[in-house]
Formats: sequence, structure tokens, C-alpha cells
Amino acid sequence: MTIQDLKDKDLIIYECISGSRAFGLETKSSDTDIKGVFVLPRDDYYSLEYTPQVSNESNDIVYYELGRFIELLTKSNPNILELLFTPDDCVLKTHELIHELRSLSVLTKQCQFTFGEYAMTQIRKAKGLNKKILNPILKERKTVLDFCHVLIDKEAIRLTDFLELNKITQTDCGLSKVNHMNDLYALFIGKGYSGIIRSEKSNELAMSSIPKGEVPSAFLSFNQSAYSKYCKEYKEYWDWVNDRNENRYKNNVSHGKSYDAKNMMHVFRLLNTCLEIATENRLNVRRKDRDELLAIKSGQFEYDELMVRANELHQRIKDSYSECDLIENIKRQDLENQLIKWRVEFYF
Repeated sequence: MTIQDLKDKDLIIYECISGSRAFGLETKSSDTDIKGVFVLPRDDYYSLEYTPQVSNESNDIVYYELGRFIELLTKSNPNILELLFTPDDCVLKTHELIHELRSLSVLTKQCQFTFGEYAMTQIRKAKGLNKKILNPILKERKTVLDFCHVLIDKEAIRLTDFLELNKITQTDCGLSKVNHMNDLYALFIGKGYSGIIRSEKSNELAMSSIPKGEVPSAFLSFNQSAYSKYCKEYKEYWDWVNDRNENRYKNNVSHGKSYDAKNMMHVFRLLNTCLEIATENRLNVRRKDRDELLAIKSGQFEYDELMVRANELHQRIKDSYSECDLIENIKRQDLENQLIKWRVEFYF
């Protein structure tokens, strides 16, 4: 099932402009995101190939099958609730069942967690970009040799320096494990050994068969944990470089505040929305705090200042939800009954 299939077969029952344009946070460079709901044809629904969601490659166009849409709604999923309450000027196509859903009690105390607590976890993600921006990792990957040191006369020197001082290569060396000593090896110099590593891509040291009575030239220590940590960070960094949005990255570098400003903007959008649900008993998709949110996106605040404000908002949210008259949870059975009713109407 593709997006074109949904359109050709007229399966879409609800379609909206979403994202920044629905929030009222669009700028000149903003894309146009589309979200909606479709109903599978009866034969497809009864077959073994249920299709819960259809999207394009970039995920800026997403359609949820009606059953999946209702399922996520029972969990107070923010994306689904925001789609349900999309401002009228962003609704491209609608169906009477959407109005029926809006009239049900779908805003509950669950929103404290799906909006508020989720937003607080995203603050760590916003700060995490700092390390990658300020501590780039060279494309040339380090090897096991860079995490080895050699003990000479009670002093440890880098293996690479040791090899250079002795005018030898790692292939001129052999290693044997020192019993009862973790990551410590006897190092021998000579021909016929296996070397310290078998190739540049090796993730472990090579052991050699050492003739009986051979005296080691030195002892070598391999920092296995540091090497493992480096490999993990190297992969994370270069995956991030390959996947990152360059315009967003340049914006984060230019404002110099060491956090992902767009992500932080959405943190506060979610926190403010969460508070309004408890205090106003409504979900305001179109943001009245546009200027403040765009100021955050442009990096006009220090991270620590935003953290203080976020914690204050978080406390207000907890207080408000403890006092508000929202129901505890969505009544799943009510929504399930509605879903069955709608299926019958569509299929029979």
C-alpha cells in the first residue's frame, strides 16, 4: 500500500497540514508536513496483510489506518492528539467521525506523562548535541595500537612512540599473555612473530608462539575499555554526521549555545501544551507563544536558563494535574465500540 494507492482508491478520510505550519511556528525554510487517517478496504482489512501506517521516505507525509489511529489515541499519543485537534485552516479533508472523536473525553491525566514527562527526557537529547559539536572525531579511525602503552624502566610510553624509538614496526613484535594480569602482555622483538595486530581493522591483539626461554623486551598494556568506548563514540559520531540535517546543524553551531535549539523549542512547546490541557481542558495546537518558542529556536537563551524554566514548568504541570478534573485515562472500551461501529458503516 502506497500513498498513491490511498489517493487512487479514495481511502483517506482525514488529511491535515501538520508540524510547524499547524503549530504556527513556520519560517521561510519550513517544509510542509502532511498527516492523516485512512480506512483499509474490507478485503485488505480481513487479509493477513494489515497495513497500520503509510508514509513517504522522509516521513513528512504519514497516514494512519483508522484502527492504528484509535489504538494510539487510547495511549494519549501527542502526535495523534495534535492531529485530532488540528486547526480548521490546516484541515484539507475531514469526516464526521473526527467530530465524534473530538466530542469524546480523549484529554486525560495521561497527558501529564505523554506530553510533560516525555518533554523532560528530550532536554537531555538537546544537550547531547553539545558533545558532538564541540568534540568532533577524526574520520581516520584509530586502531588497537593507539590504546597500547609499553612499560620501560617503570615508565609507560605510547606503543607508537616505542616502535618509533626502536625503528621497528608492529609486525616485528610478538606478544604473550601474562598470567593473572588482565590486559598485560610480554612483548618480544624479532622476526617470525605474529605482530601486535593482524590487520588495521583488528579489534584485539594477536598472540604469538614464543620459544621457551625467550626474554621479553618490555611489557605492554592494552586499554580494552577505552578502545571499546572509542569505537562506540566513533560510530555514533559518524552516523550522526551522515544523518544530520545540515541546515539545522549549521544553525546550532551559529548560535553557539551548545544545544539543539529546534529540539529545545519543541520541549517547551510540549510543556506549555501539557500545562494548558490541565488548566484549560483543551489542546491548543496553534501556539500563542510563537515568539517565545522561535526565540528559543534561534538560540537566544542559555541552556542553564532554559533548564530552570523547564523545571519550573514541570512542577506547575505536576501541581495542575493533581488538582484538575480531567479523567484518569481514556475509556478504551468506548473508543473500541466506536471503532466497531465505524467499521460496520464503512464495510456494510
